[in-house]
Amino acid sequence: MAQTASCDIAVLVPCFNEAPTIAKVVGDFRRALPEATVFVFDNNSTDTTAELARQAGAVVFREKRQGKGYVVAAMLEKVDARCYLMVDGDDTYPAESARDLLTPVMEDRADMVVGRRQAADLDASYPRFHVFGNWLVRTLINVIFGSNLTDIMSGYRAFNRMIARNMPILAIGFDIETEVTLQCLYRRWIIREVPVAYRPRPPGSVSKLNTFSDGLRVLFRILNLFRSYKPLTFFGGVGIVFFLIALAAAVWGAGLETAANRAVMFIAAGVSMVTSLISIGIGVTVQLVNFRFLELDSVLRRKDR
Repeated sequence: MAQTASCDIAVLVPCFNEAPTIAKVVGDFRRALPEATVFVFDNNSTDTTAELARQAGAVVFREKRQGKGYVVAAMLEKVDARCYLMVDGDDTYPAESARDLLTPVMEDRADMVVGRRQAADLDASYPRFHVFGNWLVRTLINVIFGSNLTDIMSGYRAFNRMIARNMPILAIGFDIETEVTLQCLYRRWIIREVPVAYRPRPPGSVSKLNTFSDGLRVLFRILNLFRSYKPLTFFGGVGIVFFLIALAAAVWGAGLETAANRAVMFIAAGVSMVTSLISIGIGVTVQLVNFRFLELDSVLRRKDR
């Protein structure tokens, strides 16, 4: 796959209408990481984001497909680096923490390092529903994948070239951070977290995140990836539910007095039992296919190295 830009350390900044903050973000990261190249990917901004980023010293690309997921996919396609640092363009993440995120990746102690947000003013930094949504997403992912992560939705993260070259991006919008985390957990890549300060948005900077629609998209993405990456658990759980329904229907039917009612309940029990067996069979089959794909993925990664 042809690359359009190469460097040792790439700072990737996805942007949509961030004119009030982008020049400061680019300047801060150029000072904090003078050896890095700052790439700003403008996602059809209607203000002067691209021009201001270019004037501040960034290399600017335009991504015409609207959505943060598309922007991240374009970043990984068009920039080739030894190490990547991705950060939002709204000036909520401190450039002073950049080396704290990069060092474990560059020393090969982690494949991805996530900036665990610590807000000085919780009310100003996090809307109430965002706090609940982050807790729900974090809890679901930790339970499903047996992990112990504390900040799933952070937009400040460093990662290595292996992740950039081998991680498929399917998300379209703000569910991209959730997908990236799940992809890493599924492939057992090493994720570490480091605390970083999290600032409220500066005056004039407006969040593009819609609490309800983007929150539902994130939850749907978790369930979708849960079904895809943990098929035995997902379909096995469905199978157990139908098995219990079948058992309850059979016991209930055995206690009925009329033959017709018993027949109806026994038929329901039989249908539920067949559904249970089919669901478990699907889970076992897809799990075996997934293991095979993981084996092939491991072989391809070794060849790529």
